Amino acid sequence: MVYSDEPVNQANTEQSLYERIGGRDGLARLLNHFYSDVRQHALIGPIFNKQIHDWPAHLKKIGSFWARLTGGPSDYSGQMPMKHFNLGIEAQHFGAWLELWTFNCRSHFAETEAEEMIDLAHEIGRRLKSILGVESFPGRFPNS
Repeated sequence: MVYSDEPVNQANTEQSLYERIGGRDGLARLLNHFYSDVRQHALIGPIFNKQIHDWPAHLKKIGSFWARLTGGPSDYSGQMPMKHFNLGIEAQHFGAWLELWTFNCRSHFAETEAEEMIDLAHEIGRRLKSILGVESFPGRFPNS
């Protein structure tokens, strides 16, 4: 056997976030529970229920979006920010979405993976708020 003093390439030995959360099955469990909560939420439920008429198709598409973000295989091709124009989304809508996302991630994943998923969502939220011109609140959502 040959041993080397060279450091191990961490990228080749570490699992992607996608793999650590259980791949497509893990994402599907999260998204099914999360969007069930979203659909029932007093503030954001009406927005989602008005816009999304085919929930299975939406869950498949958003699953592909999150698969790409977490390092998994994805066929996602969409203009996510464009879908959110003209919906009247304000800071409190982002806050409610992030609160539900945080709860669901912490309920379905180990702590490290949950926090990584929460951080990704916060980054997406910051970018989307900037694109939409929504007044932002600093940092992460309180209690998240």
